[in-house]
Amino acid sequence: MFEWLFENGWALWLIVFLILAGIEILTLDLFFILMSVGAFASLVSYFLGAPLWLQVVIFCVVALAMILFVRPIALRHLHKGPHDLRTNVDRLIGHPATVVEPVSVESGLVKIGGDTWSAKLRGGGALPVGSSVIVTEIDGATAIVAAVPAAPTQGYPAAPAGL
Repeated sequence: MFEWLFENGWALWLIVFLILAGIEILTLDLFFILMSVGAFASLVSYFLGAPLWLQVVIFCVVALAMILFVRPIALRHLHKGPHDLRTNVDRLIGHPATVVEPVSVESGLVKIGGDTWSAKLRGGGALPVGSSVIVTEIDGATAIVAAVPAAPTQGYPAAPAGL
């Protein structure tokens, strides 16, 4: 068996490469893919005629170099963007919504953007259909909302009483 490995070392490095790449697909850790680059470098060195001990050294050096030098840079670029960037349902917090079914502390429906969400009112009371609310929290599939304070009306001052 060892004779076959020495004669067909390319198969060993190809298997190692594929296994490490497969593990990376399952973990998405950006760790095993860099090790698979080391296996690929060893595969290339096999075809260039390097002995097995040198192939192992190449695998170790390339994999370690990739992990130490390339991974931090790749992770920095992967996580690039503002630190306060919200994704998924967290991005809905602070968005305005419209009540489509009366909302109370127990139940209700609101329309956020183009989606209808079950909702509960923060605090007490109830809000009628058509009211404007702000999403303050997302609890599972329920939007916790608060009433939008009424904006002061602009216009002419009220006439004094008795006129």
